[in-house]
Amino acid sequence: MHQTFDAALEINLLHANQEGADHNRAHFDEWGITCLNVMSSPGAGKTALLERTLAALSDECKIAVIEGDMTTELDADRLRQYNVPVIAINTGRSCHLDSKMVAGGIHRFSHDYHPPEFDLVLVENVGNLVCPAEFEVGEHAKVALLSVTEGEDKPLKYPFMFQEADCLLITKMDLAPHLEVNINQIVENVRQMNAHVTIIPISAKTGEGLEDWFNWVRSTLKTQAEPQRLSAIV
Repeated sequence: MHQTFDAALEINLLHANQEGADHNRAHFDEWGITCLNVMSSPGAGKTALLERTLAALSDECKIAVIEGDMTTELDADRLRQYNVPVIAINTGRSCHLDSKMVAGGIHRFSHDYHPPEFDLVLVENVGNLVCPAEFEVGEHAKVALLSVTEGEDKPLKYPFMFQEADCLLITKMDLAPHLEVNINQIVENVRQMNAHVTIIPISAKTGEGLEDWFNWVRSTLKTQAEPQRLSAIV
């Protein structure tokens, strides 16, 4: 059976994007940088998470941020207060970052800074539960956020985001006592989509679970650094 034109076009777009993502990742690998792609629906708490992460980890590793937003630099300005490089990318009408957009951010980053001095690049993707997970940007791991205010059914209704995630943060746990939400059901639904994903309930407001998140980031940094170290020895 022949593919429809739309299906063929989608495959070509994803293939081209993947080539760009591989190219971006090669840059990060060359520089010894770990890249995390942080994704969620709008308002799930990505920027608040990054604020807490920058405050906690900037003293022990050197971090830069690539900040994706459709029109403004409001989130980028929030993160710049932590004295880290923040490269803002406005996507216009696009509901996600793609590898070409991030390549532009990488070019600016490498022009203004010395990338081998950095350990971690955090990509804050555009708020959307569908498209960001389909378009790799060169990341080494995907981090998805799901707020307790979104309910238990989102992993079943938007499965690809949760299937692709390496780490799932259940955010705004401080609101859970005030909502009719079943955290165990959220976890069960996520596990149906992805049996191996790391799940961490957190609250950026109270600090609940944040140390577990920081330790996951530290572990990911160590895991990515190990092949680089072995390569240098060989």
